[in-house]
Amino acid sequence: MWNETRGSSTVVDRAIVGQGVWQESPLVGADALLKKHQATQSKAFRMTERPFLELVNVRGDTRDAAFVSAVESVIGCRPPEKPNTIAQGNGYDMLWLGPDEWLVRSATAHNAAQTAPLQGKLVAAFAGVFASAVDIGSGYTVLDISGTRTREVLSRGCPLDLHPKLFGKGQCAQSHYFKASLTLLPTGDDSFDLVIRRSFADYFVKIMLDAAEPLMS
Repeated sequence: MWNETRGSSTVVDRAIVGQGVWQESPLVGADALLKKHQATQSKAFRMTERPFLELVNVRGDTRDAAFVSAVESVIGCRPPEKPNTIAQGNGYDMLWLGPDEWLVRSATAHNAAQTAPLQGKLVAAFAGVFASAVDIGSGYTVLDISGTRTREVLSRGCPLDLHPKLFGKGQCAQSHYFKASLTLLPTGDDSFDLVIRRSFADYFVKIMLDAAEPLMS
């Protein structure tokens, strides 16, 4: 969401230097609820946002050496070919979504003054290659959830088997939480990153915090 004026101050807005506009996270509508949650200290469950990460959908064929080489030149790793796994490059994660589809995520927020810098680099590298790179960052956000009861909170609305012996760091999966679709990545024994659609963001925060409430004492 873009506003010509700053409007209300939130935990997830930021200035775009030299352009006189503010960029707002998809969670701006749940700002008060998120602030209330973050004001409590609980080892059981905690939710924060990692706003403004670059997210690019990549399509290509790993049997094409030119495609693999182009990805490596930008991301710093080969596209993972094993289902539901992650490869890490120079400041990026590359998530397997399908035999010819990946999600590339930056480790840190990109410079707001630049327009889709990662997409631009990939598109340039893909010149002459049968492949595509589409920036989807404005349509999604990333949540970080952690705590001793995080897997229990997730299991309340996610049908996947989340046992750490079956689903751990280095893996990823596409699923849903109640009625909201998501991509989830274990980042530790009791922590996950969740990639959430903008259209589900408010609903997702409210339903997950509601599910977590009985487990936070």
